[in-house]
Amino acid sequence: MKAEFLARLRAAQAAGEPVAVLTRLDDGAQLLHPKDEAPPTLAEAAAAALQADKAANLVVEGAAWFVHPHNPPLRLVIVGAVHVAQALAPMAAGLGFAVTVVDPRGAFATRERFGADVALNGEWPDDAMRALAPDARTAVVTLTHDPKLDDPALEVALRGPAFYVGALGSRRTHAKRLDRLRDAGLDDAALARIAAPVGLDIGAVTAPEIALSVLAEIVARRRGAALGTPCA
Repeated sequence: MKAEFLARLRAAQAAGEPVAVLTRLDDGAQLLHPKDEAPPTLAEAAAAALQADKAANLVVEGAAWFVHPHNPPLRLVIVGAVHVAQALAPMAAGLGFAVTVVDPRGAFATRERFGADVALNGEWPDDAMRALAPDARTAVVTLTHDPKLDDPALEVALRGPAFYVGALGSRRTHAKRLDRLRDAGLDDAALARIAAPVGLDIGAVTAPEIALSVLAEIVARRRGAALGTPCA
């Protein structure tokens, strides 16, 4: 890898941009997707590799290419520094997620409860979510049961491309939530993106079990798997 190309790759990584290194194996020529123009078949393979977080080999116009994706970390934004969040945060961090817990209640969102590997944000959820700007590699979960905290976060998340948006609460609670979010201007297509009640149906009862069900659903959504149904 030439120094100039390496510098471009490192700059993209520092900016948190998903890029793929495309290497032609016979001569070592390299392209940086999506910044460099590439044949359509090669560009499609690069986009697929980024989506799947998986390298690929292919032949384009008689030449063998290796596609190496370089994605920023997946992110998990948890709204509500509750017991489920205490279990969910380290589980997600262990899977490589960059985890942020949002809660303006300082007594809950503490370093003692969440450790050094989790980012804590004490702003109100709407402000925090706008600053965090959830993208297509971000999952958002609201856990507080408090509409004053959960609803503003959901509004921001549903107006962006987050790949997963989940909300804790019963079906009755969620029905009322949907009414409030419709009043806030969100349409049915946006509301249908909410995983609620949150988590796969594994019969979870304890906070760690609920956290496990939520994380399993996030991974399933990310990988395009259909594993189980939402919890009742």
